[in-house]
Amino acid sequence: MIIKIIEELLIGAADSAQKTGKLPRFTLPELAIEWPQNLEHGDYASSLPLKMARAAGLDPYQIAEILREEIETAEEIESVSVAPPGFLNFKMDSSWMRSQIQEILSKGETFGNSDIGLGQTVQVEFVSVNPTGPIHVGHGRGAILGSTLANLLKATGHNVQKEYYINDAGNQINNFARSLWVRYLQSLGLEAEMPEEGYLGQYMINLGEEIANKYGEKFIKDEPTNLEHIAEIGMEEMLYNIRNDLSEVNVQFDKWFSEKSLFESKTYDKAIELLKQNGHTAEREEALWFTGSLLGDNRDSVLVRRTGAPTYFASDIAYHYDKFIKREFDRVINIWGADHQGHVPRMNAVMEALGVDENKLEFILVQLVTLKKGGSTLRVSKRTGDILTLSEVIEEVGADSCRYFFLSRSPDSQMDFDMDLAKKEAPENPVYYIQYAYARIASILRDIPSSLSGTDQSYGKLLVEPEEENLIRQMVRFPEVIESSAKTLEPHHLTHYTLSLASDFHEFYTKHRVLGIEDNLSLARIDLIKATQTVLRNALNLMGMTVPEKM
Repeated sequence: MIIKIIEELLIGAADSAQKTGKLPRFTLPELAIEWPQNLEHGDYASSLPLKMARAAGLDPYQIAEILREEIETAEEIESVSVAPPGFLNFKMDSSWMRSQIQEILSKGETFGNSDIGLGQTVQVEFVSVNPTGPIHVGHGRGAILGSTLANLLKATGHNVQKEYYINDAGNQINNFARSLWVRYLQSLGLEAEMPEEGYLGQYMINLGEEIANKYGEKFIKDEPTNLEHIAEIGMEEMLYNIRNDLSEVNVQFDKWFSEKSLFESKTYDKAIELLKQNGHTAEREEALWFTGSLLGDNRDSVLVRRTGAPTYFASDIAYHYDKFIKREFDRVINIWGADHQGHVPRMNAVMEALGVDENKLEFILVQLVTLKKGGSTLRVSKRTGDILTLSEVIEEVGADSCRYFFLSRSPDSQMDFDMDLAKKEAPENPVYYIQYAYARIASILRDIPSSLSGTDQSYGKLLVEPEEENLIRQMVRFPEVIESSAKTLEPHHLTHYTLSLASDFHEFYTKHRVLGIEDNLSLARIDLIKATQTVLRNALNLMGMTVPEKM
């Protein structure tokens, strides 16, 4: 990657300048390489001289000139220039850039991949909605973020497991069972009152009717075994629907982990015992507490209630004990809703209490999604008068639009999802614009006459138009986007990159013909658009979107 080449050139130049006394000895600050917005400034820029100024005791422009003089030539770099107040601008060599077309074509679906992960085992846990209701829009954003992040981590050499944590134990499941039992009775024409914290959605009425139609009066008595059977039937149906809804938007999991299994396997007992042995629990008020306030949390938390029932927090501790101590993941990334923000310092304290490096546990908190249609905010489902489900949104705008738009913003920012825009088959819809670029290339390639066959790398030197160079420059950046997005856990950069690549292609094709021109130039441009198609396909695959041959 060009960024790594520039980093090596800068490190070498700084070392040379320090050895010759042009710069004093000091540790280099973190290198920052970026893409200038104005291509007249070059293809890449570094602000390193500005960061070095204080330690060097010199003007940043002077430092930039010293580094420029010390930078050794590289075949990938045509020139290095200095711009006020102390930027170093790098222009890529045109011949080298054109040679990358064949590099892209030879690597095909692996172009952009790297091995920076070194086989590190990473678990990405996301969605993990209680099996007490359908997937709603907010869950969908986390689902798409998690699946795309997993794709990026795999592409950068990580060994990834995608996991869904099923909360199938505890008080919420008891409330779900009681609520469903009441709806089941009501569907049989019997009087029954919903529990105070019951689940009131239309889906519960529908599910109660399904059970009544299938089982008749089998569960009519209020017995623990009946409630247990009702809960099992209901959760099985909910999980079936959750799997289907997620599958509609191209989200799959490697493992569905049951909370109940933590108790059945004695993992919960082992985790709590380890906390006790390490001195991180206390008994007071007839309950067992986790003394997190001694480990950086802002308060202590109950683990086991006075009734003997474990809290959800205790289950979370056991779950992370399982992740790190039993299954020994190198890293765990939890993608949670923003309402779990207060739980983050608590879990960091748990990591220390378990004797696990807290840096191995990372969190991404996802903000809410607001749906807009016809200029208005959608708050409830028109179909049921209840929550808006992910399935309804997919049905309205399609899975690809859901994936792109939910992914297009940083997860820590709230987003407005314009459903009218997401459905448009017009250039202002980025999904249509990107996929049309791919389909347009496929159409051109289908029309190649038989007289145009074979390829010759020397033809690449004919690609000298600014739009051709812009397109190549954008493609060369693709591996950098993948690596950076994986390192920072920010998949949303993929959406912006892919849109820019599609824009560069459309601009090229608007101004230049591929077929019906001189043969050698035509062959060169065929390779150019084949490479573009490869990068578009790889980017769309990473985002979990379809790759249409026709539109």
